Amino acid sequence: MGKGRTRAVETGPNLSVSTTSSLSIASGPVYYPSEDEFRDPLEYILKIRPEAEPYGICKIVPPKNWNPPFALNLDSFTFPTKTQAIHQLQVRPASCDSKTFELEYNRFLEGHCGKKLKKRVVFEGEELDLCKLFNAVRRYGGYDKVMKEKKWGEVFRFVRLGKKISECAKHVLSQLYREHLYDYEVYYKRLNHERAKGRKRGIHEDAKSENKVKVSSSKRRRKNSDHEKVKGCKEEEEEVLDQICEQCRSGLHGEVMLLCDRCNKGWHIYCLSPPLKQVPPGNWYCFECLNSEKDSFGFVPGKQFSLEAFRRLADRAKKKWFGSGSASRVQIEKKFWEIVEGSAGEVEVLYGSDLDTSVYGSGFPRSSDQRPESVELKAWEEYCRSPWNLNNLPKLKGSMLQAVHHNITGVMVPWLYIGMLFSAFCWHFEDHCFYSMNYLHWGEPKCWYSVPGSEASAFEKVMRSCLPDLFDAQPDLLFQLVTMLNPSVLRENGVPVYSVLQEPGNFVITFPKSYHGGFNLGLNCAEAVNFAPADWLPHGGSAAELYQLYRKAAVLSHEELLCVVAKSDWDSKASAYLRKELLRIYTKEKTWRERLWKSGIIRSSPMSPRKHPEFVGTEEDPTCIICKQYLYLSAVVCRCRPSAFVCLEHWEHLCECKSMKLRLLYRHTLAELADLVLLVDKHASEEILSSDSLQRNISSSNQLTASRKKVKGAHITYAQLAEQWLSRSCKVLQSPFSGDAYTNLLKEAEQFLWAGSEMDSVRNVVKNLTRARKWAQGIRECISKIKTWSPGGGFEKVPLKLVNKLLSVDSMPCDEPGYLELKGYAKEAKLLVQDIDAALSTCSKIDELELLYSRACSSPVHVKRSEKLSKKISLAKVCIDSARKLISDKRPEAIEVDILQKLKAEILELQVQIQETETLSDLLSQAEACQARCRSVLTGSVTLKDVEVLLQEMGSFTVIVPELRLLKQYHSDTSSWIARVNDIMKNGHQREDQNNVINELNRILEDGASLKIQVDELPLVKTELKKACCREKALKARDTKIALDCLQQLLAEAVVLQIESEELFLSLSRELAVALQWEESAKSVLARKAQMSEFEDLIRISEDIVPIAPSSHDIKYAISEAKSWLNNSRPFLGSVLSGSPTSCSLLKLGDLKELVSQSRFLKITLEEQVVLETVLKNCMEWQQDASSVLRDVDCLYDMTDIGDGRSNSLISKIEHLLTLLESVIKAGLSLHLDFPEIPKLQNASSTLQWCNRVLSLCYLTPSYEDVDSLMDIAEHLSIICSSFTLLSSLIVGLKWLKNVSEVISAPFKSKACKLTDAEEMLAKYQDINISFPVMVAKLTDATCKHRLWQEQVHQFFSLELGERSWSQIMQLKECGKSSFFTCAELDMVLSEVEKVEKWKQRCMNSLANFAGDENTLLYSLQKIKESLDRSLYVYEKSQGCQQACCFMCCADVSEDLEFLTCSTCKDCYHLQCVGNRNHAEVYVCSYCQLLEGGTAPYVGSGILGQNGNYSDLKLLSELVSIDGNFCVRVEERDTLQHIVDQAYACKMCLTEIVEFELSYRDKDLSVIRKKLTTALKAIGMAGVHDHQSDCNLEWALARYSWRVQVTRLLDALEKGLEKPSIQQIQHHLKEGEAINILPEDHFRMKLSELKVVGLQWADRAKKVAADSGALGLDEVYELIAEGESLPVCLKKELELLRARSMLHCICRKPYDKRSMIACSQCGEWYHTKCVKLLSPPKFFICAACMPGMENLVSSLHSSDQER
Repeated sequence: MGKGRTRAVETGPNLSVSTTSSLSIASGPVYYPSEDEFRDPLEYILKIRPEAEPYGICKIVPPKNWNPPFALNLDSFTFPTKTQAIHQLQVRPASCDSKTFELEYNRFLEGHCGKKLKKRVVFEGEELDLCKLFNAVRRYGGYDKVMKEKKWGEVFRFVRLGKKISECAKHVLSQLYREHLYDYEVYYKRLNHERAKGRKRGIHEDAKSENKVKVSSSKRRRKNSDHEKVKGCKEEEEEVLDQICEQCRSGLHGEVMLLCDRCNKGWHIYCLSPPLKQVPPGNWYCFECLNSEKDSFGFVPGKQFSLEAFRRLADRAKKKWFGSGSASRVQIEKKFWEIVEGSAGEVEVLYGSDLDTSVYGSGFPRSSDQRPESVELKAWEEYCRSPWNLNNLPKLKGSMLQAVHHNITGVMVPWLYIGMLFSAFCWHFEDHCFYSMNYLHWGEPKCWYSVPGSEASAFEKVMRSCLPDLFDAQPDLLFQLVTMLNPSVLRENGVPVYSVLQEPGNFVITFPKSYHGGFNLGLNCAEAVNFAPADWLPHGGSAAELYQLYRKAAVLSHEELLCVVAKSDWDSKASAYLRKELLRIYTKEKTWRERLWKSGIIRSSPMSPRKHPEFVGTEEDPTCIICKQYLYLSAVVCRCRPSAFVCLEHWEHLCECKSMKLRLLYRHTLAELADLVLLVDKHASEEILSSDSLQRNISSSNQLTASRKKVKGAHITYAQLAEQWLSRSCKVLQSPFSGDAYTNLLKEAEQFLWAGSEMDSVRNVVKNLTRARKWAQGIRECISKIKTWSPGGGFEKVPLKLVNKLLSVDSMPCDEPGYLELKGYAKEAKLLVQDIDAALSTCSKIDELELLYSRACSSPVHVKRSEKLSKKISLAKVCIDSARKLISDKRPEAIEVDILQKLKAEILELQVQIQETETLSDLLSQAEACQARCRSVLTGSVTLKDVEVLLQEMGSFTVIVPELRLLKQYHSDTSSWIARVNDIMKNGHQREDQNNVINELNRILEDGASLKIQVDELPLVKTELKKACCREKALKARDTKIALDCLQQLLAEAVVLQIESEELFLSLSRELAVALQWEESAKSVLARKAQMSEFEDLIRISEDIVPIAPSSHDIKYAISEAKSWLNNSRPFLGSVLSGSPTSCSLLKLGDLKELVSQSRFLKITLEEQVVLETVLKNCMEWQQDASSVLRDVDCLYDMTDIGDGRSNSLISKIEHLLTLLESVIKAGLSLHLDFPEIPKLQNASSTLQWCNRVLSLCYLTPSYEDVDSLMDIAEHLSIICSSFTLLSSLIVGLKWLKNVSEVISAPFKSKACKLTDAEEMLAKYQDINISFPVMVAKLTDATCKHRLWQEQVHQFFSLELGERSWSQIMQLKECGKSSFFTCAELDMVLSEVEKVEKWKQRCMNSLANFAGDENTLLYSLQKIKESLDRSLYVYEKSQGCQQACCFMCCADVSEDLEFLTCSTCKDCYHLQCVGNRNHAEVYVCSYCQLLEGGTAPYVGSGILGQNGNYSDLKLLSELVSIDGNFCVRVEERDTLQHIVDQAYACKMCLTEIVEFELSYRDKDLSVIRKKLTTALKAIGMAGVHDHQSDCNLEWALARYSWRVQVTRLLDALEKGLEKPSIQQIQHHLKEGEAINILPEDHFRMKLSELKVVGLQWADRAKKVAADSGALGLDEVYELIAEGESLPVCLKKELELLRARSMLHCICRKPYDKRSMIACSQCGEWYHTKCVKLLSPPKFFICAACMPGMENLVSSLHSSDQER
């Protein structure tokens, strides 16, 4: 944008902005601040906020001069990562626990459907997780919406992750849901609707709703079943208290505690996140049971990576998705959302997120970090201080976080992010709704999405509606940062979304409460931190309320931050926001403190003050056990739970103690909070309400003084209570001091101290009372201690300072009589102090001081001066002991001078008279004199003799003098050095290790130079060092070779040092003479270019000579050059001499020429030079011959007359050239050189051979493979691209031949050829220069045959449908497939045949039970038709129609086999079919046995088709209806149509029987039994079954079985054998209702009558049994008799009545409410009053068991009572 503008910005769609093309998401604003605007980030953000905040996000592009260095060392930087499953950020199943779902689902089935889930639901061979399926359908809006929008594919991805689904599987999945879960979904929606209505009504709607809560909760608390004995109230209360809340760990408030219906753990409804207002209807499960750890989703910690390793991983990932090329943002963004929405498979990436920069380092420079060498110091320091450095941003002036003391990672300390392609940050807003700033250091861009804070509620609503299952499992899902939703979905639901593309060097700002998320487009490094300008404060308050609602722990205390900022030096721009927030928390605190006071909480105390109140977070505040929020301003506690704290809003949930036992803790009074508000208001601008008006508002809103509550039966205001307290306090202050009265007043005052300024008078009086009580108690304690103290008694003295403090008050706070008594004790102590001061100020004797100290010890008042006196006495004694020890020590150098001086100074300082002082002074004087003498010696020129004289004189001195010690050390060092010199001078020249001698002499010289005493031996040592160096060189020359001139120089040096006569130097002189003679011989040989042997002799002689001659190098170089030349020539020489190459590779001709040229410069004469020159000459001659042959070949290539190759002698010419080429190639190869002509000759030979092969095909019928191989050879030889006439003509002809052979002789006809293609080939044959007569004839014959076959096909399809046979079309198919050509007629024939064969195969698959492996389809259909004929026979026989004889269970109608006749139904059965039986016994068939037994299978068991050899009617009907347009007549299809018609006839007969049974109401069951027997037999014979008809028959059999069982029960009753119990009757009625027995049914009506009679009598019996004897015994006996005569067995009720009618005690009365006791021996019950007992004793024995013991029992009982 233009530089002249103060601010440059790109804005949203309404302000002319581009949109993201892939998702059509509008872009957020982009700002380009100038350098001046960029100086203050908070000021600039404040400037753009009105425009940018409606977008929730903006991008800031810094000025061009902003270029901070990257501070991290990338080579050593390592970081941890997290694994992100991108495909599950949106499309993932909720972490539901399948066991909990199964429990709830089974409860639903039992309660609403009367059944259980007895078997697994199987889908595609695996068990189907109904929990996941239910949640997946909920995700997409329920069953109806999924069916309407066809979302079963998406549902399947939830159920079976990573698998594909077919259309058939989708249909099966929908059917399974409809069958098993649709009813549960309806129930679930209704239950949620009821819960939502309950939440709207609230828990305190009316008294009835409270009762409902209690009933519902008690329902949840009940553990006893209907069959268990209910225990007493006390036991229930104990059981309730055993259950504790998992959140607040309290077992109290049981009426609002929910118990999980699976794990039985408890939660208060107010402890849940978010809390519930009332107990929900239906079953309830905790989040631990609803969520499965196995399916829980989160970002799993990954590996630790170096940046280089992570870079390689990121590059591989991007290459995998988009290849090595670059990808646009649109492509990447589109692919990302495809992955998120689950349509791109499983994708996992790594993200180095939330890296604490205090641990891993920051990308921005910091003063504590080491500066890289590549960064200048000035730039480093500039960016260290920059306000845009994210390490500085939170603590800038104007930021509310300045007051935060501790480093909160991510908030106060930046986080670092290392991202790769698709690594994402999910939808969230910042902690405490802070602003956030993100800076991209380097790498690929980041893509951001944002929803403005004003639309946060709309965003959350859409998220909940789109992901209902996830929010049900985790209501706080948006706090987890693990969920994404496509922005296009938000836009479709009316939520505005904006996008920003952040590039390296850009800042991205997110505003408070703005939901944002995004992903990385590749490898990058970013850094982010929170900050909080003044306008954030209201958002921080709403965030604190949100944390409280969701029971989330806060990062910091918002109330503490407000108070600390208000007390600090804050910016005036924050006044309005700060004042508003402070007024809010003031109002909130005042309201809740008033409620607590009205509720009876009158005890209060201030919290302990902070050590550093100017900072936030220096001390950890307690948190509320309910909402987990910091309790900075106030809290409520109770002594019953000393470690538990709650906020004022949750005080009722702390415990169940009375409110008067609770205590309010507060940090500030309401007056102090009001002062804070007024303090802030002073800095506000004129636009804001003035301080006076604000004061009036605070005063007018403060209605606490007018608040009333009931006290001792009367209503009284807060102010009246305060006035009463003030009146009592004045009276107490004027009366003599009483501790109890003061304590009671202070306790009462606690209810006023937390209030506002209206209670300042109370606070002042409390201060006076507190001061007076403390003063009076202090006086009494002092007097008590003084009186009880005695020497050695172990009691503590009273400090005089405390006494003076108590007596120094200006006016007595209260009337305390002990004041004057304490004053007397103080006077005595002051006199003692004066005496001690006098003794300490003068030089006293030790005896006088000890006497005064004993006087101080006997005083009961502690005088601090006595401690100083005691210390002086102790120090004096220590000095005396030290002086005596020093004087008595006579050892040399045993006493330090410093100790003497220190001791003398201490004695003088003490001012104590000591006798040893004079002796110490004399000893110190002697030491000082010795010290002065030594110093004089050290300062002058020191000689060894002077030092020895001084040391001899001072050898026995007892005081340690440092200078004397130093002289001794100098003397010792000098003596040692002289001894070393004498030793080396004595034998140094004789030693072989002159190197060590040199080192020793060097060390001696160094040590001698450092001596402090002068010595005369130094010059001698230097001379000896030079000689040793010369000897060392001579030894090296003797042992190693040395240059001739160096040896001459060494001998000259020995002459100078006068050591040339030594044997070492004499031997070196002799070696020098020999070397000079050898040098002259060498120069002569080099000059005349001698033979190799002479050079080698010289080298051999030089090995024994020590000096190295100058010509030795030239001799060696000449030999080396000659040998190198011979070595290079060896391959050429070897091939010439042996006739074969010496290596596998050919020799280079150029190398041969080079070797011949090099031989002329050698200094040695060699014979091999002549041999190589001869070889070179032969090679040049061969090259000329090869060139001639190649020219002949080129002439042949230019021939144009080809024909068949024989008539023009072309083949013979080719063969002649091939022979010539072979000989030339052979001669060239024998030379073993790499001639460039050899490849050309070989290529020409191969090409001519190929031409010869092509010409040989003219009179043959080649195979396709042969022609194809010749084409491959042509490509390999580069013949196709040749420009020669012969070769190009042969290629054209070969291509034509390949096309023809592909049609005629290709093995699999790889290429479909049409008839027109063959005709075109024949036409092209005329244009080629080569003839193929055989192939032309074959192609012409094939075209004629194919035209004839086409005519036969047309004749077949012109026939009528009935005339077209299956064999004819199969014959046409075989002929057509064997033809060379393809055509429409062949496709039509193959299509019709395939259609019929597919239909037959489907039929065979459906009839696999009948067909077997060898039987045909027609045979199987005939078998089914026969079975249906027998089934129809059974139905018609039952209707009285006469048919041919038919045997049950068998298709064989032959009467020759033995058979049996059923005695019941009179049907016949072959003996071999029913098993061998005795003819004499009566036979009853299995069908009649089943029905006579009355035991029918349960519905759905499938027992009717248990043999499995049948086909499904529905499937057969589909086979008949599909593919009806066959072009030929198919016999099997006609048979199948007849079978379906028969099957429907059987179904109609079965339906009539079932309908008859359902409507039957009579008592006679034989009619139904006969019809059901017919149906069973018919179905058993039929080979086709219908599922629905079978189910209907099973229901009919179940009803028949029920009637049989009821008949038996009623028969037993009529015969007097057994009465049915009421439970049996109810069970049968319930079962009959479940299987659709009509109410008008005879048996159901009978059971209903019995039930009514039994229940009426049972109700009467229960009432009588519980009437405590109200009904007379005669009437009870009549009732028992009536019950015994009933047709229903009521055993339990009869036992209750018999127990009720039993007579007890000596009064012979039945059981009543009076207290009774049982005899410990006989168990007989007695009324306690009748046996004269006041209360039941532990043991009781009746008079019947122990006669005469009545008085004894009474006396024992009375003695127990007295005890």
